[in-house]
Amino acid sequence: METAEDYGRGISLIDSGFIRPGLAAVFCIVREGRVALVDTATAPTVPTVLAALAARGLCREQVDWILLTHIHLDHAGAAGALMRVLPNARLAVHKRGARHMADPARLVAGTVAVYGETETRAKYGEILPIAAERIFEVGEGSVLTLGAGTLRVLDTPGHAPHHVCYLDDATGHVFAGDAFGLSYRELDRAGRAFVMPETSPPQFDPEAMHASVARLAALAPEAIYVTHFGQLRDIPRLAADLHRLIDSFVAAAIAVAAAGAARDEQLRGALAALFAAEARRQDWSLQGEAMRQLLSGDIDVDAQGLGAWLDRQHKP
Repeated sequence: METAEDYGRGISLIDSGFIRPGLAAVFCIVREGRVALVDTATAPTVPTVLAALAARGLCREQVDWILLTHIHLDHAGAAGALMRVLPNARLAVHKRGARHMADPARLVAGTVAVYGETETRAKYGEILPIAAERIFEVGEGSVLTLGAGTLRVLDTPGHAPHHVCYLDDATGHVFAGDAFGLSYRELDRAGRAFVMPETSPPQFDPEAMHASVARLAALAPEAIYVTHFGQLRDIPRLAADLHRLIDSFVAAAIAVAAAGAARDEQLRGALAALFAAEARRQDWSLQGEAMRQLLSGDIDVDAQGLGAWLDRQHKP
């Protein structure tokens, strides 16, 4: 798979190479020679991002913004390292995430709680703090300038309460992080893309996710860019699929809520069966064991997020 893709109109994708090709994108927006990067992937992928900028004829001093959709480390893990080598960049992040970018200790601890110490360090590398004066807190209605253009910030909780999207006023396109689900190119069939929700821990909220998906679809963008992975079109169809699948995920979780110690294993099995049914329903390019291998990590993480959601429902 190519490590870069140019979508035209000043928008391109850099494949960070995180874990595997086609998993975690860094989007590059260029307006009048000024650059914004949307999401950063992880610290070990910084050389890939810098090389991709250079290959586009862009120097580090041209980068004005790093725009984080949220602070999960597959999106924000390289922010500190990139800020150290991009001298003019400011970091845009939801106000609820800003303190964790200035002092990432709690963010790292939370990731270790989910993935374990060894896997966290291997996957994400060293998470570096960012000077507070270079952090720009954003939220609903914030407007950022890039060259002669602007990007508007939309609050889009559901995947995480600190999740935002960026609406590019020049194109009407939306950079959605995880708010519009994930979509792997390996599953495409004759150019037809598919989506699925991301319910990763610790703060999945199905009602908020429904509202955010509906909001993005109501903008009627020609394209939405998801970090996992790439440009999506045919937005009304994909939004309808997301709404249906959010409900299916929640129903799967509720069905095993009383299973006690076996709950999480049963939930992983239910999600695997749900994905297999969706693969048949939509005629994904990968079926059976090949599909399960591709989605095994997502099944595990989604099950953890649904389990955390169930725990909150029954918390006294």
